[in-house]
Amino acid sequence: MDDYRDQGQRRKLVDLLRKKGITDQQVLEAIGHVPRHLFIDDTALRAHAYEDIPFPIGCGQTISQPYTVAFQTQLLRVGRGMKVLEIGTGSGYQTAVLVQMGAKVFTIERHRPLHVRSRERLEDLGLRARTYYGDGYKGLPAHAPFDRVLVTCGAPFVPEALVKQLKPGGILVIPVGEGDVQRMLVVTKDEAGISHQVDMGAFRFVPMLGEKENG
Repeated sequence: MDDYRDQGQRRKLVDLLRKKGITDQQVLEAIGHVPRHLFIDDTALRAHAYEDIPFPIGCGQTISQPYTVAFQTQLLRVGRGMKVLEIGTGSGYQTAVLVQMGAKVFTIERHRPLHVRSRERLEDLGLRARTYYGDGYKGLPAHAPFDRVLVTCGAPFVPEALVKQLKPGGILVIPVGEGDVQRMLVVTKDEAGISHQVDMGAFRFVPMLGEKENG
């Protein structure tokens, strides 16, 4: 259910994100459209869905705060029809924002319960994304190359496989660092295939898991 109260709360959230420096109108419109409360399983928390805070979603993971979603998506510079690889489906909220922007989304989740729930939720909302259960460090070489790659969990380094799967002219947005705080890196690959990094500041993410770290 998405009633006028929820829609009004989303409008307030969009206004807040604009005040915090989000300027990409496509990003703001997508966040204003996607019903974040439907991506939170705990009904007691749904009343707070449009506050700019993260929430637990199980398996030690979180649904990122809306500002972080907006900031990462803005850095990605997504155009309609672009092929986007997302690492860390989580609740499916970030996936939904990308789909709403017209991207062709391929998304990987390491935790099977989250993979199953997010896939069903996206289908129920009529949002088409290709969802996979697997190791995000490996990406999806069978479907590469991608115009954009987005990592929604903290990685200890930039996985070379993800850079390889990026098209020339493509952009990878990834939080990198071990411990509680990561640096948000924007990695661009030029037409010669050489990658360049820009540091966009400090953020906090749950850690990115490899194949052997979680069953």
